[in-house]
Amino acid sequence: MATADDGGDGLSSMGRGFEVISCLAGLTDDGGGRPAPGATVAEVAGALGRDRSQVSRVLAALAQQRLVVRGPDRRYALAWEWYAAAQELTERRLRSIGLGILEDLADELGEACFLGVLSGASTRTIVESVPAASRLIGSWIGRSYPAFCSDAGQAVLWDADDEEIRDVFAETSFESAGPNAPRSVDDFVTRLDAARRRGYAVISEEAEPGLFAVATPVFDFRGEVVAALQVVGTREALEARTVELAAACTRASAALSTALGAPSARDALGATAAARPSDERTRLLRAR
Repeated sequence: MATADDGGDGLSSMGRGFEVISCLAGLTDDGGGRPAPGATVAEVAGALGRDRSQVSRVLAALAQQRLVVRGPDRRYALAWEWYAAAQELTERRLRSIGLGILEDLADELGEACFLGVLSGASTRTIVESVPAASRLIGSWIGRSYPAFCSDAGQAVLWDADDEEIRDVFAETSFESAGPNAPRSVDDFVTRLDAARRRGYAVISEEAEPGLFAVATPVFDFRGEVVAALQVVGTREALEARTVELAAACTRASAALSTALGAPSARDALGATAAARPSDERTRLLRAR
């Protein structure tokens, strides 16, 4: 039975608020997990099949609580606090869930596994699982390495376009101890394009002699790359296992991407720079 609080629709005031917020999130998503121009009261009411005046009251109440914002064009959108909270949750889950996934992967492969993120023109390790048998010494947590030749470099720039990549490496000298390191930004882009077609990155003696890695990108709730998942070891031990390592990395990065809310419609490993990133992502890349 309807009560005075449910407005005759079987939902409480809180229930109607969440319903409207959920609907607004869907209407203001451009299809790639990124916010698009807001929605009008009529659009929200039409999508929900509800009375326009009722939806208008709910949106006004949500705006008063700063949960949504109303633009000068009278369109409503989710307040940026929602996206900031989602970003914070993504970073937490990347570390907590990522650690469990890396530990399982390291147990399966018997090799060192890492998660790296882009930081300026470098990549930085944020999570690792290093079995004793891997023969790697010390921890890489918090350490940075030039992205143009690092194990994570190609994967963290997986969905960046050429202009973004050139911005990232604008002041990079492309000098490395690795005999196979890229010698220019064009060289890096060529290798990244090949990795995209292959579905995973292979980094062979680019950072230093004898070092070998396979890496895949990790996507977040916006459908954008937030990290790289890598298996790292000696070329002697890993090169012959490239296909096996790539398959395992692909499964692990897909599992982590799902845990971060990556859009299911997006084939993460098939994503290329043809899908233009959002303006907000471009700003963040250039600011890093």
